[in-house]
Amino acid sequence: MIEDMVRTWAPDDFWQVAQPLIPVPPPRPQGGGTPRASDRAVLAAIVYMVQAGCSWRTLPAAMFGTSRATVHRRFGEWTNAGLWERLHAAFLTRLNVVSEIDWSRAMVDSIAVRAEKRGMRRGQTRSTAANRAQRSTFSATAPVSRSRS
Repeated sequence: MIEDMVRTWAPDDFWQVAQPLIPVPPPRPQGGGTPRASDRAVLAAIVYMVQAGCSWRTLPAAMFGTSRATVHRRFGEWTNAGLWERLHAAFLTRLNVVSEIDWSRAMVDSIAVRAEKRGMRRGQTRSTAANRAQRSTFSATAPVSRSRS
């Protein structure tokens, strides 16, 4: 059943593109410990989570033969290594080569492309923020002080 889940969420053609892009793990010290979880199983669990829209807490990682902690840790490692951008570019390139993309109908989605703060401006604009109101206890007279006699 585990192999079926892995092959369903990371099919062979997907895995052939993704496998060379996954960072090589650092060598582990000699000794005991559990064997490293399969990169393909972890990738399948991540794809499942994204498609199903579930949270880390509800991810059924055991169905992929791994743990939630492993999936979460590798997701962070792969994100820091830029795997998702490289994987996206590889699939776009692959689709373009087989003429599956009609670039004349492409558009930029504001969710996918981050807007730059303040954008490109020629000059500064006046602030539209409201002026601070005076305190209700404001007085033009000198403050009163009490001293002990």
